Amino acid sequence: MSASMMNSSYLSSIQSAELPSTALHYIDTAASYFQKIPGSAIVIRYIKNSHQNDPIRSLIELFLFLFALRYLLAPTYSTKKEKNVPLSQQEIEELVEDWTPEPLVSEATDFERLENERRPVIVGPAGPKTGRTVTNLASYNHYNFAANPDLTQKAISTVRTYGVGPCSPPGFYGTQDVHMRSEADIASHVGLPAAIIYAQSFSTISSVIPAFCKRGDVIVADKAVNFPIRKGLQISRSTVRWYEHNDMEDLERVLQRVVKEGQGKPLTRRFIVTEGLFENVGDMVDMPRLVDLKLKYKFRVLLDETWSYGILGRTGRGVTEQQNVDPTNIDMIVGGLAGALASGGGFCAGTEEIVEHQRLSAAAYTFSAALPAFLATTASETVMMLQEQPNIIQGLRDNIKAMWPQLDPRSEWVRCTSAPENPIMLLVLKDQHVQDRGLSIADQESLLQDCVDEVRHQHFVFLFPADMSPWALANGVLITRLKPMPSALGVSPRDLEKEWKPQPALKVCITSGLSKKETEKAGIVIRHAITTVMKGKKWQRQS
Repeated sequence: MSASMMNSSYLSSIQSAELPSTALHYIDTAASYFQKIPGSAIVIRYIKNSHQNDPIRSLIELFLFLFALRYLLAPTYSTKKEKNVPLSQQEIEELVEDWTPEPLVSEATDFERLENERRPVIVGPAGPKTGRTVTNLASYNHYNFAANPDLTQKAISTVRTYGVGPCSPPGFYGTQDVHMRSEADIASHVGLPAAIIYAQSFSTISSVIPAFCKRGDVIVADKAVNFPIRKGLQISRSTVRWYEHNDMEDLERVLQRVVKEGQGKPLTRRFIVTEGLFENVGDMVDMPRLVDLKLKYKFRVLLDETWSYGILGRTGRGVTEQQNVDPTNIDMIVGGLAGALASGGGFCAGTEEIVEHQRLSAAAYTFSAALPAFLATTASETVMMLQEQPNIIQGLRDNIKAMWPQLDPRSEWVRCTSAPENPIMLLVLKDQHVQDRGLSIADQESLLQDCVDEVRHQHFVFLFPADMSPWALANGVLITRLKPMPSALGVSPRDLEKEWKPQPALKVCITSGLSKKETEKAGIVIRHAITTVMKGKKWQRQS
């Protein structure tokens, strides 16, 4: 049908409606002009067919056309409602002179400034003895893997083959065959189907938690969990319920309350988050009891073994091996590779589904460069060494047993809160001395810092029987303190006072790089230095 025939039929239909002649003239003129536009016949045919078949659709299309036409012809306007006040050049200069930028970090306190001035600098590679004959008990190099020549050569060979770093996230082109081998070795060692490795130890647990926990989910956590866990809890925006440190009775009470509050409400994901060896206290979780509660109240368990993996158990598998717990009862096991294993990064082990979910949902895995290949190789090698050479772990435990009698039972000033299997001994002041001398948290930190300095500058000569030569420790022993956790962001001062804080403590990191007798002598140095500080005039009991 031609456009003229369509126009005539259209006009005849309008004339039958008995419109005024003037209106008919205008319509006829508009139709004639419209027919001159290329493609007008197609538009008219489309509108006619659409109106006959689906008139509602025609109305919707007409509305959208008018809306788009109005939007395009509407004048532009600013979305900012406030009005800017014009300033003269002199006023601008005065404002610039008066403006003080906000500091990137808070100003250091007098104690922090003094601590920085006293902080020692280690020259040379890390090891059991560094610098000028200083015995290093401030390093997590528990097995002295950092000085192992075989590991060093394999790391060098890996660098020559793969380069220093992949320079890409694992999901792009950062994953290499050494990463896949490390994941398989760790999963096999832990006893779970799969594992995923991260490039940073700190961000492993703080990324795993928000990858599975979202707003509305419930997390029940130990009050003494470390700072990376707390950051993960904060990022997840989940509802967090705390239970008293390592108190399984209080944990059950909290679980019962959570289950009761959730009755009649939509189902949410519920997790229990705890550590194997607690970083801030040093003691060990009661894993068999926790698994029983998990199964009873139907919670998932996320276990952080950053400080227990490679340490506990016959082959270093962690707290599950130490306490004879089936690892398949743990939904997610997170561990660190940057401490005892002398590598870097961390891992999360679980089922295939749990691991694959993190490859797209864990921020630290998705948006960070992959672990350098030589560190992945080192992790695989150290894991194999712990399994094939159990004497490595036994040597460390012998030194732990040698250090303990020199400090906890024999010192009248401090006690150790760590588990007997923990190579990191946390020494806190006994409650009696804290109360008698009225020591605040700040006073305890300052006192313990004096102990750290005194230990480093002690000079003792030990005399032994004729079959042993005298042993001198020229510059003492290098130890450190347990640093307090940063305060939580966005917490009111009232809630900040209620927040759990670790007790100030000395941190003694035992290593198998020293002999048993060297470890004992270092313990004697530490004990004598603490006594010297406690009996000094500065910290004598005030009347």
